[in-house]
Amino acid sequence: MTMGEMGDPVQLKEEGNKHFQAGEIDQAIECYTKAIKACKDEKAQAVIYRNRSACFLKKENYSGAASDASRAIDVDASDIKALYRRCQALEKLGKLDMAFKDVQRCATLEPKNKTFLETLRRLGAEIQQKLKTTFSTDSRVQNMFDILLSEEEDKEKKEKAANNLIVLAREDAGSERIFQNNGVALLMQLIETGKVEMILAAIRTLSGMCTGHRARATAIIHMVGVDKLCSIMGIDNEEIALATCNLFQCVYESLSGADSRIYGKEEALVLDSSKDLKTILLALLEMIGSKKVSGHGRDQALNLLTKNVPRKDKKDPDHSKTLFTIDHGLRKILKVCGQVPDLPDQLPMTENTQLIASVLLNKLYDDLRCDPERDNYRDICDDYIKSKFDPNDMDKNIHAINALSGLLQGPFDVGNILVGRQGVMEMMVALCASEREVDQLVAIEAIIHGSTKMSRASFIISNGVSLLKDIYKKTNNEKIKIRALVGLCKLGSAGGDDYSMRQFAEGSTEKLAKQCRKWLCNPTLDVRTRKWAIEGLAYLTSDADVKDDFVEDEPAMRAMFELAKSRDKTILYAVACTLVNCTNSYDKKEIIPEMVQLAKFSKQHVPEQHPKDKKDFIQRRVKRLLKAGVTSALAVMVKADSSILTDQTKEMLARVFLALAEDPVDRGTIVAHGGGKALIPLAIEGTDLGKIKASHALAKIAAISKPEIAFPGERVYEVVRPLVSLLNTERDGLQNFEALRGLTNLAAMNDKLRVKILKEKALPEIENYMFEEHDQIRQAATECMCNLVCCKEVQDRYLEDGNDKLKLLVLLCSEDDEELQIAAAGALAMLTAAQKKLSVKMTKVTQQWLEILLRLCLHDNPQIQHRGLVMVFNMLDADEELAKKLIESELLEILSYVAKKEDNPKIQAGIDAARACLSKAMDLGLIKPFTQ
Repeated sequence: MTMGEMGDPVQLKEEGNKHFQAGEIDQAIECYTKAIKACKDEKAQAVIYRNRSACFLKKENYSGAASDASRAIDVDASDIKALYRRCQALEKLGKLDMAFKDVQRCATLEPKNKTFLETLRRLGAEIQQKLKTTFSTDSRVQNMFDILLSEEEDKEKKEKAANNLIVLAREDAGSERIFQNNGVALLMQLIETGKVEMILAAIRTLSGMCTGHRARATAIIHMVGVDKLCSIMGIDNEEIALATCNLFQCVYESLSGADSRIYGKEEALVLDSSKDLKTILLALLEMIGSKKVSGHGRDQALNLLTKNVPRKDKKDPDHSKTLFTIDHGLRKILKVCGQVPDLPDQLPMTENTQLIASVLLNKLYDDLRCDPERDNYRDICDDYIKSKFDPNDMDKNIHAINALSGLLQGPFDVGNILVGRQGVMEMMVALCASEREVDQLVAIEAIIHGSTKMSRASFIISNGVSLLKDIYKKTNNEKIKIRALVGLCKLGSAGGDDYSMRQFAEGSTEKLAKQCRKWLCNPTLDVRTRKWAIEGLAYLTSDADVKDDFVEDEPAMRAMFELAKSRDKTILYAVACTLVNCTNSYDKKEIIPEMVQLAKFSKQHVPEQHPKDKKDFIQRRVKRLLKAGVTSALAVMVKADSSILTDQTKEMLARVFLALAEDPVDRGTIVAHGGGKALIPLAIEGTDLGKIKASHALAKIAAISKPEIAFPGERVYEVVRPLVSLLNTERDGLQNFEALRGLTNLAAMNDKLRVKILKEKALPEIENYMFEEHDQIRQAATECMCNLVCCKEVQDRYLEDGNDKLKLLVLLCSEDDEELQIAAAGALAMLTAAQKKLSVKMTKVTQQWLEILLRLCLHDNPQIQHRGLVMVFNMLDADEELAKKLIESELLEILSYVAKKEDNPKIQAGIDAARACLSKAMDLGLIKPFTQ
């Protein structure tokens, strides 16, 4: 027997290597296996193991490959080949972290090896990804609950676990895991702890689980119980009430199919959600009238009804939810409006509850479709108010009158009719004559709410003035005096000139306003009373002398802004009115000179502009408001609850913002106080006019500010749509111009923003404005295009045949306006650099192309010259025929002339470009190197 047959390890190994190289893997494995058995030397054996590991990798036997490589590594820990093979095998076995350690070791041994570095980067990323997904494994879910429910764990650990749960529940797989692992019961245990942060974590996790998943939402509602959720929402804690309201909203949308995700057919058949939705509606209505519910809880129950009951779209024929709510809940909502916070034993409420209830009353009435439905609504209100009148019980009477106040702030028509009903005005007169402060307050507020320009209740107007004057003179109580004054201001503006302000014993409007400012600045008065002082100013500031005095009174302005930021949001409308008056941002009535002549001739009253309403006065007022901190007050106002911040109020805030942003000098101040961010929601929803005004204010800010400072973070992407909405022929030239300037700034920021601008379909509009007669608009559009041509999609449009887009850019380069030339030439320089075909296409769009190009290269503005020379370079680079044509023209002389200039930082870019052109021409063999 020879050595070989018995197995010479060296020979066997060699044979194995030959087979391996020939691709005969099975034979190679056989040889290596024999060699390993025969080999006695540990080091030599390690090498054979390493070789066999390579065979196993090829055969996709990854566990074999890994264990062989490990045998080699046991002998030599820095065996780089074995390490890398084990890394490859482990990766295939899904053991990413172990594979990562191996390749990390390889990269430490050979830091410059590209393969190792690439594998290291790739595995690192994969591990991150896998951590994200395996993060939601069942044990982790259990683990989080263990931490949250344990007595011992420290606060920080619990917070982290709570956050992890919330994040997990936002993804479908994570929600399912929590759900399958008895999660709902465990979340209920968290709620039972009674600790605020635990309750919040549980509620937010449930919200994630219910979002967009009808089956899960249904199951959760049944497991937890609607009543239980209502009792959580009724806890006296604003954050908990808000979070639970959000949970209800998620459930409601999932059940009513407002989420558009598609589920299996069988699910759609099994789940009839209408019963659950009805249960929720009834439970919310129950909450509204319940004494056990906190003020915050009541607010959120009312908000949920406002948001979900009336139709979103009047074209939708089904308004059964509204009818159901009126039948089962209208009296409860009226009960809330009728509460008198100064009396004992009332429902718990926040400052805003009654206004939110009035908004809901209005929305429900608006949603009705025919007269019988409206009559029914009115009858219920009528019965409710009548049933409360009681000659022997003053408290019940003021409840009735207060409910009427609520209707006058909601569906005014209904309130207006009821004021005229028998006995109502008599009741108000009786209350005004009462000794009790609270009776007088309630009656005067009802008179105030009843007296507006729309009021047909002349009864209030004719009786109100004498009543209020009487009270105003007699009382020493500030709370009553202030309300009586506001009533007089309002009646003065409601009743036309017969009761004009001049008739008041107090004398002039300025005196009344001065009194209001004094009350406003008096910190000893309660917020509700000071709020009425602003109501008074909202009426009085339509007088130019009054607004001028007001902005000179900095403490009064600051006091108003502080109140606007307070928890009481019922004040917003009055603050907005006052600011619109002070900035003159209401719609101006045109005064036609012919009409003035006619009026004088016929001895009619001539409308004249007050000298203090002229432009320089308005500008001075704007500066004073900004100095007093109006922007931060506006920013807080915009964040108010949607039901209180009506579209009308939003429009007024947008008008004020636009007036504040008029002077470019002030825009930095507005940005610094959060005005940029605050404008976005105003531009996205509200009245059409309000959205346009807010968009225009955004455009003014975006046109001259650094976008990343004005609209921090992701907000900047939301600015695009409002700006694009100003690019159409219905908007005026200034709006077009400033929107284009703003978009130019955004397009300069990054590619994601440029893509967003294209997605909003702005491109055709921007192209249209490049044809505009108006020089500044055309220049702004061209500058915007210059920033957008980096986008592939835009380049493709220039490559398409059959349009004049490229021709226009070439011709714009020959205009006299230097800014326009810079923009057009910049766009062409970028386009020809990105797409070689465009260099050739450029010479075909107009015969003047060469002459225009020469003029650019000779331009005395270094920026324009540089862009021209870059274009020449791109054209030389694009096509040999074209290059030849260029070098045979006068261009060569110009290039030589510029290239020979002495270095000079002011024009260096152009000199360098000219030199690059010449060396390109030499490479192409079109000119010979210079010989000295």
